[in-house]
Amino acid sequence: MRELRQGLWHWEAPHPEWEESVQRGRVVSSYSLDDGSRLLLFDPLAPPTEIVELAAERETAIVLTCPWHERDAQSLVERFGWPVFTPRPDGQEDLMRKYGVSAEDAAGGSPDLAWLLARETGDAHLYAAGDRLSVGVEAFHGWEHNDVVLWIASHRAVVVGDTLVDFGQGLEINVGEWLLKLVTREQVVERLRPLRSLPVEVVLATHGGPTDGTALERALSGA
Repeated sequence: MRELRQGLWHWEAPHPEWEESVQRGRVVSSYSLDDGSRLLLFDPLAPPTEIVELAAERETAIVLTCPWHERDAQSLVERFGWPVFTPRPDGQEDLMRKYGVSAEDAAGGSPDLAWLLARETGDAHLYAAGDRLSVGVEAFHGWEHNDVVLWIASHRAVVVGDTLVDFGQGLEINVGEWLLKLVTREQVVERLRPLRSLPVEVVLATHGGPTDGTALERALSGA
């Protein structure tokens, strides 16, 4: 774990459910942001002991960039009872559109966060692009309705899930296999255009690592 700036931490861990056929990206990034009274964990996987200890002194919440980035959210909620802020998982029609499966195969929608949305375990707060979360985070459109880009004005930081990634070539729009070619790069750039008017100083990629506003501008301009 390393502190990127005061109150902002980054750590990496190998994703235990990563498919061996995928050659890159098994090691993923998680982040934590502390404002002195509230601690936020973004797409957390295996949070370090120091973060868990700090959480005991703070009002703590988990914030997901997309529902399939739940990672260790369930075990953390079961252990500590932290609330979870997340976009809504894919429904039946979403799965049919994305994967070309039948209505029967897509019945019930995605199993992502089923444990949370059943309301038997955990405190769920669903949000969408355009929302301002009560924990001081603003959500912007990403490549899909439930893969968003998060803006934390207090730290001039952007958190990204699958829309922008860094697999060793620098921060870039992820229009490869993961986006299933549902959208073009130009469409994603247009959706991300509002970010270019923000005073972004740090970009927190959950696939890859932290970078800066210059890298974001380069990714959106295609330079």
